[in-house]
Amino acid sequence: MHPETQTARVPWVDYAKGICIVMVVMMHSTLGVEAAAGAEGWMHELVAFAKPFRMPDFFLIAGLFLARRIDRDWPDYLDRKVLHFAYFYVLWLTIQFALKAPMIMSEAGLGGVVLSYLQAYVQPFGTLWFIYLLPIFFVVTKGLRNVSPVIVWLVAAALEISDVHTGSTIVDEFASRFVYFYSGYVLAPHIFSLAEKIDAEPVKAMAGLALWGLVNGYFVEAGYADLPIVSLALGFAGVGAIVAASVLLTRVSWGEALRYCGANSIVIYLAFAIPMAATRIILLKLGWVTDLGTVSLLVTVAGLIGALILHWIVRNTPFAFLFVRPQWARLATWQTHDPKGPASRRQAAGNAEQHAAHR
Repeated sequence: MHPETQTARVPWVDYAKGICIVMVVMMHSTLGVEAAAGAEGWMHELVAFAKPFRMPDFFLIAGLFLARRIDRDWPDYLDRKVLHFAYFYVLWLTIQFALKAPMIMSEAGLGGVVLSYLQAYVQPFGTLWFIYLLPIFFVVTKGLRNVSPVIVWLVAAALEISDVHTGSTIVDEFASRFVYFYSGYVLAPHIFSLAEKIDAEPVKAMAGLALWGLVNGYFVEAGYADLPIVSLALGFAGVGAIVAASVLLTRVSWGEALRYCGANSIVIYLAFAIPMAATRIILLKLGWVTDLGTVSLLVTVAGLIGALILHWIVRNTPFAFLFVRPQWARLATWQTHDPKGPASRRQAAGNAEQHAAHR
């Protein structure tokens, strides 16, 4: 289970990513339904409970395997860690924006549409801010790799505690989230060691999870979860809880769907907004389901399954570019020394991209 020796997918990591992506889709689905309906449902409490650790865990997991790549030369690194996400951001920004353009045009005209689209390259659009921010984290972390990890971590923690609010999504979210991404990178051996200890003592892990749930719930309910230092502590406590829950889930068979969601988390993150929005509009307009919590749950499921169905439909078609970066969108420099020739390089790059897309 150690990151330096593991060659295949790490099951508990997929479960952790599955938990995170489900919570992300749940948040957007629930808040979207409640905003449209002007009222709250029972799912609101679940979303609030997950807030302290939902994105911290997502970013920490994203940094877990960075040590394997960070010392590669810059062209290779930029291709895999920057251009990879930039491609998907531009593609899915354009797709999502095209669907919203008619509404924007009705309010602001054609000029407003063009301006809003260009602004999305400075201020991330909708749900895609995570894809926008990850490459920045990758570049900053590589740039700081020769700086003392203690100093970097303390500065990152200070940024989170400072609760920065500038109005810029990138600046604010960088300040709030970098400490977790960087922790995933520098603390990876300890996190994998923790997972091994949890696997060896499942009863203690379950007891710890129960205690954590009570503490996290108390701080959320009391309104203390967003306080400086408290938010940082709850974020890391939640990360530990997700690691524990994920390791425990590897012992059962009924969690396979969650693991599958984790293995395809990038697919879900890119595409869930479209089926989510469509299902929300339909359910609220028809009014067949009156309980808002149930509507939020159905919208969440639709977002998850809809994204996975779209991926399954296009994966072996000319539309596979929706989830797999094509050859023309790659830097060629890191592939030029393969003695097996161009055909082998293209196939290897495709296999690597499929694997990287699901990491």
